[in-house]
Amino acid sequence: MDQLGSATSPPAESGYAAWLRYGTWPAGVPHLPGTAARQRVVAAGTSELAATARTELVAGIGALTGRLPEVEAQAPPSLACLRVGTLADPDLAALVAEANLEAPPQDGFVLLSRVGPAQVAVVGGDDRGSLYGVFGLLRRLFLGEGLPSGPVAEAPAVELRILEHWDNLDGSVERGYAGRSIFFADGRPVSEQRRVADYGRLLASVGVNAVAVNNVNVGREAAALLEPEGLLGLAEVARTLRRHGVRLFISVSFAAPLLSGALPTADPRDVSVRRWWETTALRVYSHIPDLGGFVVKADSESRPGPRTYGRDHAEGADVLAAALAPFGGRLLWRCFVYDSGQDWRDRATDRATAAHAEFVPLDGRFEANVILQVKAGPMDFQIREPASPLLGATPATRQAMEVQLTQEYTGQQVHVCYLVPAWKEALDFTPAGPGAEGTVASGLAGMAGVANVGDSPCWTGHPLAQANLYGFGRLAWDPSLSAERIAREWSRLSFGPDPGVEEAVTSMLMRSRPVYEAYTSPLGLGWMVTPGSHYGPDPDGYEYSRWGTYHRADSEGVGVDRTSAHGSGFTSQYRDPWRRVFDDPSRCPEELLLFFHHLPYGHVLGSGVTLIQHIYDSHFAGAAAAAELVELWRSLAGRVDPVRFRVVEERLVRQALHAQEWRDVVNAHFHRRSGIPDARGRRLF
Repeated sequence: MDQLGSATSPPAESGYAAWLRYGTWPAGVPHLPGTAARQRVVAAGTSELAATARTELVAGIGALTGRLPEVEAQAPPSLACLRVGTLADPDLAALVAEANLEAPPQDGFVLLSRVGPAQVAVVGGDDRGSLYGVFGLLRRLFLGEGLPSGPVAEAPAVELRILEHWDNLDGSVERGYAGRSIFFADGRPVSEQRRVADYGRLLASVGVNAVAVNNVNVGREAAALLEPEGLLGLAEVARTLRRHGVRLFISVSFAAPLLSGALPTADPRDVSVRRWWETTALRVYSHIPDLGGFVVKADSESRPGPRTYGRDHAEGADVLAAALAPFGGRLLWRCFVYDSGQDWRDRATDRATAAHAEFVPLDGRFEANVILQVKAGPMDFQIREPASPLLGATPATRQAMEVQLTQEYTGQQVHVCYLVPAWKEALDFTPAGPGAEGTVASGLAGMAGVANVGDSPCWTGHPLAQANLYGFGRLAWDPSLSAERIAREWSRLSFGPDPGVEEAVTSMLMRSRPVYEAYTSPLGLGWMVTPGSHYGPDPDGYEYSRWGTYHRADSEGVGVDRTSAHGSGFTSQYRDPWRRVFDDPSRCPEELLLFFHHLPYGHVLGSGVTLIQHIYDSHFAGAAAAAELVELWRSLAGRVDPVRFRVVEERLVRQALHAQEWRDVVNAHFHRRSGIPDARGRRLF
């Protein structure tokens, strides 16, 4: 861990340690009962995961106390100590029984403390649960929370918590803004695994239990990962991640039988195709026995899929799922399908309606080990979208909600944009109506995040972008956590116990999404980015393209009519009363108004200003707020280590300048469209 500073200023850090900064934390008294308990760790487990848990506990307690505790495999029940393990340890089983607690479930854990003798126990439902429990204990201690008066029991809300990397075998990363791949280089999996191991540690600390390492857009080169030579390299990656309880998934092409050269078809009804997948699964699991399964993008954005052969998605998915089933593997089948060759004059076809229309009729026809991976919003990771109506709409088929950590449309890790509030909104959405029982989160089998990590010194390019990585894990583990609490946790763990720094960083994170939204595309517009790069303003960039992503601005008004009466009918995919809410511009949430409605520029908003004036005001206010973020960060000079301070400052300055460009380009565009001047008399280029 790099420490280059003087005694009078924080030591310089690259950010590589992220929120696990044991070596830079000021030593002090951890909030644990009894000095003797802090001086001895008892860990009876012998597995790799048990060893990892023991190592983390020793390192963390040593950093907090300034003294490494002694480690023993066994000790009498009367000994003051820190115990870690599972119910297979009779002493831990006795402690759980003494507390009248139920056994923790798989991946879950219990934290217990007692005095006389002073003991703290971390009891996992399995070895992975023990590791999560150690990280849970250390997080509490480093946050200064200590242990509560009674026992703490935690378990993940969803079974699968997976990060998906869009990494290519040549080391490039599609939509990657943090450097090159940590998994691949020169056409093969990397041989040096240190960074992979450190990444696995970061993921385990926030409860992420799976990683898909290669791009969902699988070409011929990546298809070779299913062959013996590719599997040898992937087996090494899997072995490294396994020590931290992280299972490997592989993204595969639906057309893999063709890409391999073995068959002339990938038709799921063809018996030879079924046999090919069965043989391939057997080969894959012989190399990686604990493989989590496959991720598939099919019939999407020119990727091959079952519709090539006149089959539906259930027929296509079930062939692969059946091959995985004997090994306990799962199939993540992405639901991002739409007509990507649309005529811009066709106003009936709406990209937003595609996933729901495609998959709801197939509910109940998928194999039990299929998980439909549904994007949180119906479009494509825009700064503001409603929750997808497909979420919760297939009660007989398991679902995972997909979010994007890598900031493809949200500033590409040059702009700070804390996305946890957006994910939280989708998880908290109640499909049955406002205030109804049953949130999206309560019905999920998993959460999937498109990763934002590369080989940059701080993992994510922008040090503050680490908050999205940390936040994904914490929210997938416990969707009831607030976005602000997660931001505060990350701020304190990442920058230390300075209350002023914590307040400033938390404020910056919580303001960042509305600031970005204000100077780019407010009111649910979206899509006004430069085609291809998706960075920078181009209001008409996609307006007449084949991708079907429009804002429909003309001389009279702006917005997309998605109503059930005279629009694309998208609102009818929601249950009442949501349909009625979204159909009515007077009831529709204002932040989504132009997502659902085409309205005249003179339409008066709840604030009393017209729609066009709101567009002008929002962009001016957003650009001004971006400049304020720079000054807020600069107020922390000398209180944040110099390396990360400079990197963040440089990116915030770039963001503020770019926000001005967004302001001027978008305002000029709508001024020319509407012919209406700014009521405040500001310059519109």
